[in-house]
Order: sequence, then structure tokens, then C-alpha cells
Amino acid sequence: MAAKPGLVIVGACHAGVQLAVSAREAGWQEPITLIGEEEALPYQRPPLSKEFLLGKMPEESLPLRAEAFYEGHGIDLRLGSRARAIDRAAKRLSLEDGTRLDYAKLALTTGARVRRLSLPGAEAEGVFYLRSLADSQALAAAAESAGSVAVVGGGFIGLEIAAALASLGKQVTVLEAAERLMGRAVGPEVSDFYAKQHRARGVAVKLACALDRIELDAKGRVAGVVTSDGRIEADLLVIGVGVLPNGELAAEAGLDCPNGIAVDRCARTADPDIFAAGDCALHPNAWAGGGDGGMIRLESVQNAADQARAAAANLTGGETPYESVPWFWTNQFDLKMQMVGLSGGHDRRVLRGSPEEAKFSVFYFKGERLLAIDSINRPADHIAGRKLLTADLSPSPDQAADPDFALKSLVNN
Repeated sequence: MAAKPGLVIVGACHAGVQLAVSAREAGWQEPITLIGEEEALPYQRPPLSKEFLLGKMPEESLPLRAEAFYEGHGIDLRLGSRARAIDRAAKRLSLEDGTRLDYAKLALTTGARVRRLSLPGAEAEGVFYLRSLADSQALAAAAESAGSVAVVGGGFIGLEIAAALASLGKQVTVLEAAERLMGRAVGPEVSDFYAKQHRARGVAVKLACALDRIELDAKGRVAGVVTSDGRIEADLLVIGVGVLPNGELAAEAGLDCPNGIAVDRCARTADPDIFAAGDCALHPNAWAGGGDGGMIRLESVQNAADQARAAAANLTGGETPYESVPWFWTNQFDLKMQMVGLSGGHDRRVLRGSPEEAKFSVFYFKGERLLAIDSINRPADHIAGRKLLTADLSPSPDQAADPDFALKSLVNN
């Protein structure tokens, strides 16, 4: 007898696992099948560029759930499987191994993949990208015998890798094409602070610096890079220039995918039986567009988990919009930056605390309205900010700038 159509989830990542768990918690009684391309149990990705790369977190600590959890909750976890096509009329998913799965509801948590360079030599031995556990393991192994590393990309992933490898004693150079680090996400005060901190710890930070070509030795291995600022010797080259959403499966099924899989506030695609969540989902978000709302795709664990919860609630019959305040974090050396809200569209920045003491926050305002806060080693500001933004409350710029003003008092009132 054929299995009863249930919930099929494509993508065994943070969003996929959370969606399966939340669907069960919401009362979904039918079968759940979770499909993942990798052989490893679904795992945490944030440590791959930090604690795991540094050797401070063992591989056995990475899985999101133990293998027994899936069996115990009636979740058919199929690893090493790749989805090939969706037949929306028949409500059937085909896998590359020929398996066909009928579904009542389909959830796409297909994530994103690294953006690859098209330069000659970009696939040579000694060139690394970091997205998966295998990527991190390969980089860690190669770094053991490397003396120098060039990192292309001064965003979060590039700087986290640079910090980890510098902490391991490698000579690291960061190449950023823009005028400042993390420029698309943070204000100049934060960019300047991180450039100074990396340089103080031995990382060579080159801004407005373009990669012209990759040099290989006689064996075809990376030997260095030539940039707009000169030649840099490097045993390894790490590329961290962003990601692309995995929307091809949905697009080939006729779903709208302009920059990710388009969904509504309830994580539904144009097909009422197909949902999407996480890095792959282009969704309406009240915090985008300078706080006026807009379509956006977010790459964070918070977004993956919270949007997956909303999708699970809605595919089980609810009508729960995804409205969580976005928040993110990055650890570099002993510096922990926590971000809440989206700062795009701000017209005023207010500094609270002291960059010289490596404890400060930058508040982003549009008019008198608070849009976002970046906090470096000031967790209380971050926690207060999450509460303020959730309640649509704003301190005045003067209150934000005063480190003695209790932000939480606004929430408690």
C-alpha cells in the first residue's frame, strides 16, 4: 500500500528541522518526510566559521537533534537525497534517485549556496568556500600546514574566518572591494571599529581592494593573489562574497522566484499547498524598507527558526503571520556583536558607550523612530532593543546616547 501523503520538507537545515518539529507540536498527525542532500545529521552552521574552525567545538556537538529524535517523532529523515522536480498538479515530489513522494503539503527550506568567483584558478587546490560541514573540515585541515591566508570578502563570514585563522597563528589578509567592512549591514562606526580591531590582532585589512587574478604554483596550487593594491603571497585563498538562494526547484515548478522563493506573510507560495522558509524565502517583512515594510530575504538562524514556526502553524490550518523582529550575531576574536532590527533607510546614528573600551552600541533612527541597534559587548542594549522594537517603542536619540538611561524602563512603562 502506498504511503499516505503527508508533509514533505526539502532541506534538512535549521528551517527544515524546526518546521518538522513545529508541525508535530502544532498537531500534524500525518507522515513527515525531511529530505537533506548531505549525509551528516542536520547540524548548526554558525559554529563552522568560528568555534568548530578553531577546534573548540567537536563535531558531535554540531547536530541540531540526535538521530533518535527524528524516529521518536515520526519524522522520516532521508539524508544523501536530492530533490529533482515538483509536479504541482499531481502533488508529487521526485528525487534524483527515482523515488516519488506524494504530498499533502510541501515545504521548501532549500537554503542558499555560496556565490563562486568566475576568475581563472578559482577552483584550484587551495581555494576554499565555507558553507557546509565538509567545507569547514577541509579548510581546518588545510590551515594546519598553511602559513598565510588571503580572505576575499570583508563581510561577516570573511571576517569570522579571518579572526579564527589569525587566532590560530596564520598570517591573514582580508581583501574588501568596498570602502569599509560589513558595509551593507552596519554603520561606519562599527566598520571602523572592526577594521581597527582586526589590524590590532595582526590581520592585514585592505579596503577598496579588488582581486585581479589568482596565482598558482607549478603543481596548480594557490601561491598568491594579485590585487589592485599589489601582490599578496598566500598558501590558501578563502572566498566569502555572499550566497545565492536555492530557488531553482521552485522556479522550475512555476513558482515566482525573483531573488528567492516568493511567499506571503504566512510563508505560503502562490500554491496554497507549498510553503517556504529560511534563507531561500523572499518574504514581506515589516522591518524592511526603513521600517515601512518590503520584500526581503534574510540569512540568519533567527529568521530560519521563526519563519519555519509560522509556516508550520499555517500549513496545519492556522493563519499566523511571520512578524518577528530580525536579529543576528557575529563573534570575531573576543568581540561579540549582536544586531537587532534592520538599519536600511536610517537617517541618524547615535553612539552609546565607548568604542575605545570595546563596549558600545550604535542606534539607527529614521526621524524619531528606532530602526535597529548594533551592540558590541553590550548584551543588555541588545536585549532591551529586541523588546523595544517588538513593542514598536523608541527611546529619544538623547536617551539612546546616555549610557546611564535605563532602556528597559521604556518597556516596563
